[in-house]
Amino acid sequence: MRLHQKTAIITGATSGMGKAMAERFVSEGASVILSGRDEIRGKELEKKLIQKGGKAVFIAGDISQIAVNETLVREAVQNFGKLDIVVTNAGKLGLGSVTDISFEEWNETISANLTSVFYLSRFAIPEMQKNGKGVILANSSIAAFKSFPKHAAYCASKAALVALVKEMALDYGPTIRVNTICPGPVDTPMIWDSAKAFDDPDTIVQQTANNTLMKRLGNPEDIASLALFLVSDEASWITGSAYTIDGGILVK
Repeated sequence: MRLHQKTAIITGATSGMGKAMAERFVSEGASVILSGRDEIRGKELEKKLIQKGGKAVFIAGDISQIAVNETLVREAVQNFGKLDIVVTNAGKLGLGSVTDISFEEWNETISANLTSVFYLSRFAIPEMQKNGKGVILANSSIAAFKSFPKHAAYCASKAALVALVKEMALDYGPTIRVNTICPGPVDTPMIWDSAKAFDDPDTIVQQTANNTLMKRLGNPEDIASLALFLVSDEASWITGSAYTIDGGILVK
């Protein structure tokens, strides 16, 4: 098993890419702390993973709050003895141009997509240093490299996240590897929310799928496969990198 005896924190674990990662990591031997705001779905996932023989603990909370991130790290150590891996998936879309988006929505988007990663890393890194190694993987977006109409806060936060990841890789290597994945259009609830920035959301989603070289939307399992590789020992010489996984849409 590629993650045998590893402990991972996964935020945004109750749906989409985060859920797919949780299921894949547990199947590869990891013990997981699951984070999300939906307690019903979180507990259901926890139960499902345990019934399959895995080790999982769900912690409900808003990762934009400092104390929630501290709790996640503490629970990982208390339940499983150590912390090896952190994967951040939780995020917020924050639709609107600079003159349209409210101050509150801007701040909430930056907090969810960027500041929360800082918070969790702040608490996780000292525990990883005790082990002599660790991996942080942040889920960014192709929006870090390509602008989309009425996505000002989202694009800004995702670009800043890529910069933060590179800086952390510089500061904490070789002990801790830090990378980011930058998905393109993936069939999760967020892509449909994002499409609401346009007049005809259904048409936009279909056009987006057709604009990929693979002629389809990605699925959460596609992203989970890349994440698994990057947090495993197979990627031991990879750090400070941003991996696009987008069906080739940025090539066009």
